[in-house]
Amino acid sequence: MSTICNRILVTSFFLLSIMTTINAQNTDNKIRVIMIGAHPDDCDEDGGGTAALFAQMGYAVKFVSVTNGDAGHQTLKGVELAKRRFAEAQEAGKRLGVVYDVLDNHDGLLMPTLEVRLQLIRKIREWNADVVIAPRPNDYHPDHRYTGVLVQDAAYMVSVPNIAPDVPALKKNPVFLYYQDHFQRPNPFRPDITVDITSVYDKKVSALDAHVSQMYEWLPWIGHYLDQVPKDKDERIKWLAKQRAGTINSEVSASLEKWYGRDKAQKVKYAEAFEVCEYGSQPNDVEIKRLFPMLGK
Repeated sequence: MSTICNRILVTSFFLLSIMTTINAQNTDNKIRVIMIGAHPDDCDEDGGGTAALFAQMGYAVKFVSVTNGDAGHQTLKGVELAKRRFAEAQEAGKRLGVVYDVLDNHDGLLMPTLEVRLQLIRKIREWNADVVIAPRPNDYHPDHRYTGVLVQDAAYMVSVPNIAPDVPALKKNPVFLYYQDHFQRPNPFRPDITVDITSVYDKKVSALDAHVSQMYEWLPWIGHYLDQVPKDKDERIKWLAKQRAGTINSEVSASLEKWYGRDKAQKVKYAEAFEVCEYGSQPNDVEIKRLFPMLGK
């Protein structure tokens, strides 16, 4: 009987920790956001506009690349490429107004090991994150998939004091979110939160432009459109802005209407959407608006 009671108590405590009203980790109530990607351009691609809006509002944002990007190029590799991609990431961070960390794990060889999980637990704790954003664990690239798994494995554990005890555990479990993707199996992406980034789209493009090795060399090469990349710098940026614009599908459009109203939603040209992960704190609409104060504006 006592064993059953203990299990009930443990389960109740877990659910309470997940459902507790979400407040900022810090006493100044400034929301702190950490975006995690597999490579030193992923966060910019999937959340750069939202990060720029947070930064403009005075909130602290950190990007973390789980690998050093030392495989993503057609001619460069190893230490030389890793150094170049680190420098590009730092420039992109400056352009967005965010801190950009790059972990020294090999590109293309990432595995969801305990060692890397602990790296991410420490990063999330050190940042006192209220919001953590990462890829879903279903993606064409193994590094993306395993980054999603690693962040899922870090969720909840960031608030457990006996795990990675060298860094104090968070007082509250953050809200964990997924970046938008187009993959349908085992389940399609659900746009729970959609941010209008039209006003800062140029900043996002500027950050992507800093990743020269990727935007103008590697990705066009592997995608077989290298001949389309303009030589002139200004023309390159215009081309990049069109190339990375994306489309607003019906589900994202409906989410925009929910958060901004029909009139404003219809004027949105560029947006970034996020799905709430069920492993972290579960925010209601009021809490989402507090965590994303740009919604509706």
